[in-house]
Amino acid sequence: MQQVKFIDLGLTDYKQAWDYQEKLFNEIVQTKVGNRTIAEGAYPTATANYLIFCEHPHVYTLGKSGDEQNLLVNETQLKEKNAMYYKINRGGDITYHGPGQIVGYPILDLDNFFTDIHKYLRFLEEMVIRTLAEYGIDAGRSSGETGVWLDADIPHKARKICAMGVRASRWVTMHGFAFNINTDLDYFQNIIPCGIVDKAVTSLDKELGRKVDMEEVKQKLKNHFSDLFICRFI
Repeated sequence: MQQVKFIDLGLTDYKQAWDYQEKLFNEIVQTKVGNRTIAEGAYPTATANYLIFCEHPHVYTLGKSGDEQNLLVNETQLKEKNAMYYKINRGGDITYHGPGQIVGYPILDLDNFFTDIHKYLRFLEEMVIRTLAEYGIDAGRSSGETGVWLDADIPHKARKICAMGVRASRWVTMHGFAFNINTDLDYFQNIIPCGIVDKAVTSLDKELGRKVDMEEVKQKLKNHFSDLFICRFI
C-alpha cells in the first residue's frame, strides 16, 4: 500500500502554496530522472506522494487554456475586493479561491498508482461525490466538464460545487480541486467560472442551510481518497 504525506497548510497565500507545490513536484520529477540513470541491478529511489489541504485569501486563477475575458473586474476593482489574480500552469479556465473553501493539491507520482490522467480526475471527483453523499447530497458529473455538480442534467438548476484543474508531467501531478464549503459565493460573480456561462456555483453550507465543520469535511475527503487510491496517510 502506498504512503501519502498529508499536509494541512491552513490559510495560506496562493503564491506561497504554489511555490511549495512546485518545490515538491520538482523534487519528485528529479528523483524519477535520476532513477533512469542508476546502475543495472541497483534499486531506484522511491518517490514521495503528498496531499496538501489549504484555504486561500481571495484570489482568482486562470489556467493555461483560459480566456482572460472571463475575469469581469479590473485591477482597481480587484484591490477593492482584497483579491489577487494569477495566471498559472494548470489546465482549465478561471476559478476563485477564498476562505471557507477546501483546496486540495495532490502531488502524486502516478507511477506509484496508475498512469491514467482521466482515471485520476474521475477519482478526485468520486472522492468529493462520496463525501457529499455523507451529507445526504446527490452529486455527480456533467458530461464533457470536469468537477462535481448538482442537478447537472437540469439546465436551469445545474450548479458546480467543486472545480478541478491539474497539471501532470512525467506522471507527476500538481494543482487539484477547490471544494466550496462555507464559501462567499458573491466572489464568483466577478468571473465566468471555468468559462461556463449557463451554470451556477454553490457551496455545501448553502445546500445544507447551515455552516459546516471544515475539519469534518477534510476527514471525510481523506477517508475516501485513501479508499480510492489504496493508500495510507503519514
